[in-house]
Amino acid sequence: MPEDSNFYKEIIDHLYDGVYFVDRERKITYWNKGAERITGYDASRVVGHSCRDDLLNHITATGEQLCQGQCPLAACMEDGAPREADVFLHHADGHRVPVLVRAAPLRDGSGKIIGAVETFSGDLGLMTVRSELRQLRRTVQTDSLTEVGNRLLLEGRLRAAIEELKHHTGTAIGLVFIDIDNFKHCNDDHGHEIGDKVLHMVAATLQHNLRKSDVIGRWGGDEFIAILHDVESINNLKRVSDKLRTLVEHSRLDLPTISLTAMISIGATLLLPNDTLETAINRADQLLYQSKRNGRNQVSVG
Repeated sequence: MPEDSNFYKEIIDHLYDGVYFVDRERKITYWNKGAERITGYDASRVVGHSCRDDLLNHITATGEQLCQGQCPLAACMEDGAPREADVFLHHADGHRVPVLVRAAPLRDGSGKIIGAVETFSGDLGLMTVRSELRQLRRTVQTDSLTEVGNRLLLEGRLRAAIEELKHHTGTAIGLVFIDIDNFKHCNDDHGHEIGDKVLHMVAATLQHNLRKSDVIGRWGGDEFIAILHDVESINNLKRVSDKLRTLVEHSRLDLPTISLTAMISIGATLLLPNDTLETAINRADQLLYQSKRNGRNQVSVG
């Protein structure tokens, strides 16, 4: 489970449908309330046991034993690809229950597969669980103040972008590090409530002026990061970054007694196949501070 496991456990426990986690040996490490209700097995009976230890025993409509053969959990841990299947699980009372199962790999911070998660639902709860899981994903990966992605999302997407470069060397992906100029003065002069509105204004301007294939998120404080796919060249990266800077400069927050504007400094770089998250962020951060040293409200690329 993620670091703040109690928070996520409470959310997942209230999902209508079953959710459970396994480690690489397919030993069950977590079993939610929905899984208890659908299967009749309490968490105390299954956690610590393998999912193939005479518990769910998924079978197909033709009687094929999935736990001993084409197990979706085992398959997704092998190749990293999610699986979905209509199966029949074994209830604690002995009867078979038709469910839709979806298995997906679990990865650590370095991207290594360390286990898997399976969700399962009956027909009546299918739409409910999918909606709730989408909402959970949005909650976990969204900055609550600015409503753009959060640092967790950015770190995951940045690592994925670097991996993409290792396998598709002709791809150009830009990393754009953005900082609001003199934001501390805004908070000192107008208070944090107004400062939060300025943060939201800047975030919304950035989000609405990037493509759907791009990623924008709040790195922390008044810093944002954008990941731009298929930017083609360093010149194009500079052009897009300048567009974002200009649009923020010409945004305006109208309040009852005052209108506020903001300016941003940007450091932008193309990702390299041998980058790590740390080297890419450090390079963009150095370029950002070059923009600050040169007078702010500027873009530096390299």
